[in-house]
Amino acid sequence: MVQGDRSEARARAHAKGLYPAPKDAGRSRNMQANRRADTKPEVALRKALHHLGYRYRKDLRLTLDDGVKVRPDVVFTARKVAVFVDGCFWHVCPEHGRQPTSNEWYWTPKLRRNVERDRLVTSALECAGWRVVRIWEHVSLETAVAAVTDVLEHGFDSTSEG
Repeated sequence: MVQGDRSEARARAHAKGLYPAPKDAGRSRNMQANRRADTKPEVALRKALHHLGYRYRKDLRLTLDDGVKVRPDVVFTARKVAVFVDGCFWHVCPEHGRQPTSNEWYWTPKLRRNVERDRLVTSALECAGWRVVRIWEHVSLETAVAAVTDVLEHGFDSTSEG
């Protein structure tokens, strides 16, 4: 899709009230720059795991038997371990997540859907025999690496808090 086509599609969606128009061009650029994959915490974790000798797939699409489709950030296919590095805002971190102060009508349900999808995906993966590691973006690299390696080597708890 060409940039002009995207701009026109965005303008039509704004006019229909499907999502809010940005306050200004700077905010629009900021939101468009948000990445779905290859975020800084995710890349740092992958590099550290690779340096330790672990090999994995990144952003691999998994289609589970019940039809759920998911793209973990890091996937250890042979060991059936899926790792997610969740952003504090987008996944409503209990420590750092915050409620938006503008366009709440849009953001509150969107963030709630993200949390519900996270729960569904985790449950579906676990039912399919996968171990799931969820790490908040604010967790130190050392703690994140330890959480992943503990699951890979020992099958310990799959959630990283704090």
